Parts: sequence; C-alpha cells; structure tokens
Amino acid sequence: MSNLTKSRISFDNLSKNFEEVDPGLTNQEAVEEANRCLYCYDAPCITACPTGIDIPTFIKKIASGNLKGSAKTIMMENAVGASCARVCPTEELCEGACVLNHSTTPIMIGNLQRYATDWAIKNEQILFKPGKKNGKSVAIVGGGPAGLAAARELGLLGYAVTIFEAEEQAGGLNTYGIVSFRLPQAISFWEVNQVESLDVEIRTNTAVGKDISVEEVLENYDIVILTTGMSSVPNLGIDGEDLDGVYDAIEFVKETKTKPITNQLLGKKVVVIGAGNTAIDGATCSVRLGAENVKILYRRTIEEMTAYDFEYEFAKQDGVEFRWLTTPTKIIGDDKGRVTGIECIKMELGEPEADGRRRPVPIEGSEFTLEVDAVIKAIGQSRYVNLIEQFGLDHKGGVVQVNSETFQTSNDKVFACGDVIFGKNQGEAMVVSAAQQGKETAYAIHKKLFSHVSPTV
Repeated sequence: MSNLTKSRISFDNLSKNFEEVDPGLTNQEAVEEANRCLYCYDAPCITACPTGIDIPTFIKKIASGNLKGSAKTIMMENAVGASCARVCPTEELCEGACVLNHSTTPIMIGNLQRYATDWAIKNEQILFKPGKKNGKSVAIVGGGPAGLAAARELGLLGYAVTIFEAEEQAGGLNTYGIVSFRLPQAISFWEVNQVESLDVEIRTNTAVGKDISVEEVLENYDIVILTTGMSSVPNLGIDGEDLDGVYDAIEFVKETKTKPITNQLLGKKVVVIGAGNTAIDGATCSVRLGAENVKILYRRTIEEMTAYDFEYEFAKQDGVEFRWLTTPTKIIGDDKGRVTGIECIKMELGEPEADGRRRPVPIEGSEFTLEVDAVIKAIGQSRYVNLIEQFGLDHKGGVVQVNSETFQTSNDKVFACGDVIFGKNQGEAMVVSAAQQGKETAYAIHKKLFSHVSPTV
C-alpha cells in the first residue's frame, strides 16, 4: 500500500492522518544545526531568499538562545515566514545556495526558520507595533500572502489599512489551499494575528464587487491593492464532469481543512488530473482519506511537471502512482450519475509551445479505460476576470497588467500583486514571492504618497 499503513486507514483514524507529518527539530537538534552555520559575511542564502531574510542573523540568534529575536528577524522580512518555513522549496532557494553544499550538507534553513517561528507561535508572541498614523488609508482586496504582506508593511508605516476578505478567515492559500499535514491552519492564523496587531482591520465574509461595491472602495480609500489570487479549477472540457465523484482540487483540499473528515473515499480508486502542487495535495489528501489507489495523470512528462521536487517525493512515499503522457478524454458514470471510470489516451511530445514546453499530441489508437470512483481536477486555476473588469484594469486573460517596478495598474489609484498578476513565463508562483511583492507594493505606495520619506521601516 503506502507508508500510511492499512492499520491507520480506517474511518476511526482518518482525522489523525491530517495531523502534521514533520514534527520539526528538537531543541538540541536546532542548536546543533545552528552552530553548523558559518555566518557568511556575504551570505548567498540571503540573496537566494525572495524576501531577503537575514538568514545568518536569525540562525545565530537561535544558537545564542534569543528565539524571539530570531523570529522577529524572520518575520520582519517575510510576513508569512512561519508558513514559508513549511512550504517553501528551500532546496531550490536558500538551502540550494548554502556554501556548505560544496563540502558537506547545507544548513537546514527551513527547519531552523520553523523552529524559531514555532517558538513564537507557542509562546503567543506579538512581534511588531503599529507605526505612527500618517493620515492615509489603503484598502486591500484579498487576505492571502500578498495582501497580508502589504498590510503588514503599511501598518508599520502608519497607514489605516482595511483588508476585504471574501472567506470566513484571512490567510488565503495558507489557510485554505495547502493540506493540513503540511501547513496547519493555526500557523496561518498566527500570521494573520501579527498583521491585525498593527491596527489593520480585516473584514471577512466581505467580497468586493458583491458585498461592497468597487465604487465604494475606490471612493473611500486613498489607494487600493488588488491581491485576490486565483479562483476555481477550470473544467477539463470533456464529457462526464457533472457526475457525482468529480471534484475541484481547490475545494477538495479546502474541505479537509474546514469540515469534519469523512470516509467518502475509503477503499475507493481515485485519479487526479494535473501535476502541480495542488494536484499533489489532492492526491495525498485522497490517500489520507483512505483511498485504495491514487493515480496522477499528466499529459506531459516528469520534466515538465510544475510540482516541487519535494512534493513529488512526498507523494511517491504515500504510494501515489504517476501516469505520464496521459490525458483523459471522457469520465464514465453509472445510471445513478456516479463516476465509475475514465477514458484516457496516451500522448507524445511535439513541437515547443510559447512557454517553451513541448506540446503534447495524442497517439492514435492508444485509448484505454481506468476503473475509478473519483476524479479530482487540478489543471490550474481560473481568474477573477469580472472583478478585475469592475475595477476597469488592463489585463490579459485575467492576468492584471502592472508596472514591473511599482506594481501600479492602469488605474493610478490601484496596485496589484501576487497571483493576480502572475502569468506564464514568469517563473514559479510561490508563497514567498507573493509575500515579497506585497512588501514591494507597500513601499511603492509609500514612495508615491510620501516621496520625501524613505520607503523603509
């Protein structure tokens, strides 16, 4: 089966499967690891961190026992630094740049970052104080990583900030979209509390364009920042998508974080369509919900897969199977409207497309059928085009167009950052990148409104 043994896959134990997998470093392990750091003067790990965390400094503070100082060093540069400690591809970023890669093993920067921020969470630390009020107001539409980061910087700079969040809780992807066994909601909630401690107002259950008009927001605030992220998973465009047992991966993961765990997949066969991080989450959630077999179907090869390497390895450890160069053509159902199978066709890679990846082409005569009980769609996410157009912003297919240096949109009063401006050929859409964009947007706004004041805290 998988590394979740059959003895654990029972209805009584399913909820335990969603407890955090990695227990983190012990006190002794953290101190020993911190003392391995060379505290490089011109540390490449800092340059490799999108938010520019002073990594040698926070590690040295762990070694000296100053855990609050360590956490503050981290969170000062990255408002969602506790979440990033768990979900960042550190092997590609800070740890990948560690000078010790050339002689031994890199410092476990992500684990040390988690150790310091976990201490702050456990000890209910409030790390920052609001800045002196400057008389200006900013509305932020969306309370995910980018929105929280922008709000935190603006709060330190003395702005009156209001976040409009459509969901019941702020935190965006970190709260709802990343599986609990990798990122518990409590971590995201603490980060939200850090932002609220700066006198930032967070109005949850409030969708701009629905519960409050775009016109009202534009009229009542000096500046608006759009950080709505992305929406639901689009349709596959094949027959059978309306059958019982077909799931949107985003909603599927969200339910495991917000509702009681059920036995809906116990003993079932599941296929996940797509090979990004959300697809991995859908697959590993299915394993933990007791699925008998879980397959990921991807129309390209492992080389084109967008999931992080550590996510891929995690899924394989859970027993998830990968079917490369495979595309679904039809979802099959019974007379009661329930999924019973999925028709697929094998693919081969043709000429490169605009993004540089080779286009998958169907192989005639290679059709086959898999017997399945559930299908999870994870082929990317759609955009909040209607809201973007209510603001009257220039966009390309829902990707808001901004000045690359200031994040200002076609409306001088509106800025945008995070996934709402992320498109193809722009690298990876990472939580840490969204946080950095939120910071930079806040500084750009401050420079615009107070050009005589340095845009730093």
